[in-house]
Amino acid sequence: MSAIQLSRRQLLQAAAAAGGAALLSGCGDSGRQASGVTLPYWDWYVSQAPWADNEIKLFQQAHGDVTVKKTTQVTDKYLDLLALAVRSGTAPDVFLLPTKPKLEVPVGQGWLMPLDKWATPEWRSRFPDNSFVEGVNMFGGKVYSAPFSGLAPALQLYINNDLFKQAGLTNPDGTVFIPKTWDDITRAAEAITTKSGGKAFGLGFGNAQKGALPWLIELFCRGAGSPGGTQTVDYRTGRWTYGGDRNYADFLALLLDWKSRGFIYPNSMSISDEQARAFFAKGRFGMIVGGVWNQAPWEEAGFKDYSLTTLPSPTGTPQGFFYGSPGSYLMGISAKARNPEQAWAWLDWFYSPAAGKRWVQGGYGLSVYPQNNDPAGVSSPTFKQYVGMADTALVGPVPAIRNPDLAKVEVAPVQPDLPDVAAGIYTGQLKDVPKALKELEDRLNGALSEAVSKARGKGLKVSMDDYKFADWDIAKSYTTKRG
Repeated sequence: MSAIQLSRRQLLQAAAAAGGAALLSGCGDSGRQASGVTLPYWDWYVSQAPWADNEIKLFQQAHGDVTVKKTTQVTDKYLDLLALAVRSGTAPDVFLLPTKPKLEVPVGQGWLMPLDKWATPEWRSRFPDNSFVEGVNMFGGKVYSAPFSGLAPALQLYINNDLFKQAGLTNPDGTVFIPKTWDDITRAAEAITTKSGGKAFGLGFGNAQKGALPWLIELFCRGAGSPGGTQTVDYRTGRWTYGGDRNYADFLALLLDWKSRGFIYPNSMSISDEQARAFFAKGRFGMIVGGVWNQAPWEEAGFKDYSLTTLPSPTGTPQGFFYGSPGSYLMGISAKARNPEQAWAWLDWFYSPAAGKRWVQGGYGLSVYPQNNDPAGVSSPTFKQYVGMADTALVGPVPAIRNPDLAKVEVAPVQPDLPDVAAGIYTGQLKDVPKALKELEDRLNGALSEAVSKARGKGLKVSMDDYKFADWDIAKSYTTKRG
């Protein structure tokens, strides 16, 4: 599957440290005196930190001469901080890979060490078929990373059971009513807002880091049948479709209607995602969009009275799905690693089936190893609901598999981007929604076209048609075709 890592939270203000990196204090030492090799490792894990810290502890017990020095970076600054560290010669030996730009860019810039010395055919055979794919985690026949997570829904709609019950949103048998359609959600939001007497709202989010509004657009528009969501072009046409696909304008009109009717927590644009999740757990609003990373901190704090669903649609039956690729990536080793053998040992541990099993049992996500994704091994009833949603994630087209030259096409970011446009629409600064979406679509398609033209000028055999998969049925997993 693709390594879809949606921006989640602001952790700390950037600290003036070596290389300008913003750091959380290193974890994993826990009273140990550093001896032997100290292995610098970067990630962005916050909700998942207990799992990472436990794996570091277990790894260090098995490798007594290695101390993993963990640094957790601010998510939305991760790429900039890593680029600065690479340029200054202070890059960590091992790090989670930036999700944007795609892996071919840091590989092409020489940031990463090929893993083939260790990632032998025997090692790769423990992964499912099609886990290592040229143009995804392999380039020039060399392996640079491996998949960690199994295909799963990237986002869910979470429901505060207590608020739903207080608003009378229950089934005849007394169980909580789970909304499936856009209209269901509107009615639920209205009931919660009205029956609480102003003490609670129907929905809430935390958009202080500009991430939450795109999450809402992603979840609702995918369910309505827009397979690109907010992550990619619509591969049926090979173009961004914010302006031409009416699902985007229709959902934003619905969102503005919810706002105008007082259904949305009024401070949603100024609070962080962490604050929003805490307010949801305290019953300030009845629904929130987020990922599986929400669950562990809620349950650690003692909040378990919630339900979840995914891909709400106008009809109640999802018209589109979440799409991943065969193969994906998460962790890599620096090309300048000071201790490559120890770095590989930590990477190998991180990717082990045993670590993946603990990841699932902890409720952090699904494992790339299917045998780990057994609901019987999961104690949390809410995480079991998540595991049961695995069929909402399918394999989608990957242009760079069909034409590996696309791995070298570098698309420049655009401004204003989707988070800016979404915020402008929500706050009323952009009043003509169709116009704003069409202009965003044009900027994105222009940037893609320009990148393709530049690549052709360098002799690469690429075209805009390489992004088009006219034979793709978005209700089915795509069978990769080369040629």
